[in-house]
Amino acid sequence: MSDHHRPVRDIQPPPSPVPELRQAGPKPLRILLALMSIAVLVVSGMGYFTVGRLGDTVAGASNLDLGGGTKVRKGEQLDGATDILLVGSDSRSDAQGNPLTPEEVAMLRAGDEANDNTDTIMVIRVPNDGSSATAISIPRDTYIHDDGMGNTKINGVYGTYKAQRKEELVEKGITDENKLEEQSKDSGRKALINAVADLTGITVDHYAEVGLLGFVLLTDAVGGVEVCLNDAVYDEFSGADFPAGRQKLSGPDALSFVRQRHGLPRGDLDRIVRQQSYMASLVNHVLSSRTLSNPRTLTQLGEAVSRSVIIDEDWDVMSFANQLQNLAGGRVKFTTIPVTSIDGVGDYGESVVTVNVDSVHRFFDTLLGDESDREGASSSVVQDGDRTPVPELDVHVLNATTISGKAGRVAGAVKELGYRIGEVSNAPDGLYPESVIVAADPTDPAVRLLSEQLGGLEITKSPSLVDGEAVVVVASDWSGPVGSEPVDDSDTSSSTDGDAVGQPGPDPAPTAPVIDAGGDGPRCVN
Repeated sequence: MSDHHRPVRDIQPPPSPVPELRQAGPKPLRILLALMSIAVLVVSGMGYFTVGRLGDTVAGASNLDLGGGTKVRKGEQLDGATDILLVGSDSRSDAQGNPLTPEEVAMLRAGDEANDNTDTIMVIRVPNDGSSATAISIPRDTYIHDDGMGNTKINGVYGTYKAQRKEELVEKGITDENKLEEQSKDSGRKALINAVADLTGITVDHYAEVGLLGFVLLTDAVGGVEVCLNDAVYDEFSGADFPAGRQKLSGPDALSFVRQRHGLPRGDLDRIVRQQSYMASLVNHVLSSRTLSNPRTLTQLGEAVSRSVIIDEDWDVMSFANQLQNLAGGRVKFTTIPVTSIDGVGDYGESVVTVNVDSVHRFFDTLLGDESDREGASSSVVQDGDRTPVPELDVHVLNATTISGKAGRVAGAVKELGYRIGEVSNAPDGLYPESVIVAADPTDPAVRLLSEQLGGLEITKSPSLVDGEAVVVVASDWSGPVGSEPVDDSDTSSSTDGDAVGQPGPDPAPTAPVIDAGGDGPRCVN
């Protein structure tokens, strides 16, 4: 098979191993952890705990055509998982439709004008056995094909369908503003649900939507949340102005922290990582401090959820929590869909994030298995019969020959050595006359070990790479091993296919980090 993939040279390093936070305590605390696993951008699961206490005071969305099929039995879905679509809303009204006060709008630091773009989109995938929960972010600029809109960014689907429906209703003579808003929002939500289902290959079973105000209120209700920055930041657009290092943020500052994208190395993708690290820290904080045993905190959370959270009206949240009661903090994870480029070009020259839909489908399928078994297999492989673990290293393989499939066969050998395989791609023409390993630091022991295992390949340095990854270039002089099972398109996360939408950009596609809710402190991010 031809190695028609885009090379990857700018990948976020994999997260360092952290101690798993073992769950202890009575059943209510275990249920709380289960609820925290469905952390949304601004609720991080606490809202769902409170939903059970609030009953009919929580706003509900109806007519969303959720489920896409019949449940096999209570708590189980036909596609093997319960999938929850979580949407961050830029609304200047609360969940009940009441306008925010001027003081509340100022507190958001988001300007006076709201828009209908859904810039925060997440899917929470929970296998039927409740063994894990993974929150998967979808970049707002992900370029998709929609039957009604054509090729478009996914964050514009909701607003476009909402506006179209409102125009249709006005033409029919409907003048009641509340009815217009309610029915047009339902249309936008349904369109977004369908778009996400097509992109991911899942059946969306539940829907949750949270406004900016909810983030501020919920964060303040738990006394703030700790974060960590690699470097000091200042951004006039989001209001983010923070020093480097660990720090505890109140609601308004936390909102600025997760909203900043200007001035970050990878723009919106770094913002997504911030959101994920914040949610993981929030989950960890609530569990470790027993925050929800405080009646005053619960009251504040209840008020925040009532004002800012909308869920589908058929969701039995507490029953769902029972399904997840044995979930541990280290099994609550956050990551992002695989993408083929972050600087692609849309039909009208706009900057987009390109994806391979088949690869995204495969990615979601992997979340149904036993993740601990897969992780253990990748980290405990031994070399040459001894007991030295293979280092944590993402290895990408480029084909600099004219032999189709050469990189795939070499990638097979690297995979058999126990390394994680990233992309299998064609090298740029004429750039690599000889086989070589490219890395951020040629003295890295992990990279040097890989060189030895592949026959003593020369290692060169590239500033576009980061620690935790290496690129193996296979040229015509290759004398190293080849695998018994080649790695082809089906083994990589960024292959292209005939249904690709948009033109992938020249920069390589990053691999998303995986962040979990265990450990003893927040993950440091850009």
